[in-house]
Amino acid sequence: MLPEHTKIMVLMHGAGEVIGRKKLQKMVYIGKKLNLPFQEKYTFHMYGPYSEELTLRVEELCGFGFVTEVKEKKAGYYQYRYEVTEKGQEFLDAFPNEWLDHRASGVIEHLNGHSSRFLELVSTVLYFEDLPEAQMKEKVFALKKSQNYSEEDMQEALDFINSLKNLQ
Repeated sequence: MLPEHTKIMVLMHGAGEVIGRKKLQKMVYIGKKLNLPFQEKYTFHMYGPYSEELTLRVEELCGFGFVTEVKEKKAGYYQYRYEVTEKGQEFLDAFPNEWLDHRASGVIEHLNGHSSRFLELVSTVLYFEDLPEAQMKEKVFALKKSQNYSEEDMQEALDFINSLKNLQ
């Protein structure tokens, strides 16, 4: 078992349950941007930052029996739920990973309490955070036109990012 797989399990365990593949992708990306010890490489994709490495690690964790992935049919689409299994918990107990401190727990709790749509906006803002704010907003609104984000949504995302950074 590799250390990077364990970090994903620790995040899932800290969240209790993560509902949605996109949400998991965004939680790890945002955590990484907040200096949590994730190493996955991300590229910009249709729904914002995406890591093929994370997708493969989650598939492997499911294959090991350490994580469950439950596929549920929702109005016209499938949604996935992720949880650490009893076998996965035994592994975490045997090989504790100390990075999930109070700060990281707070970040994970805050992230898991929001919709994947909102986390898509937050992660996209963070992806372009090196641009001047006006240029970043223009880029996000152009790339996420189909999501119909409003100025209020953007301000909420910026405020949320600042609140997460204050947890550090």
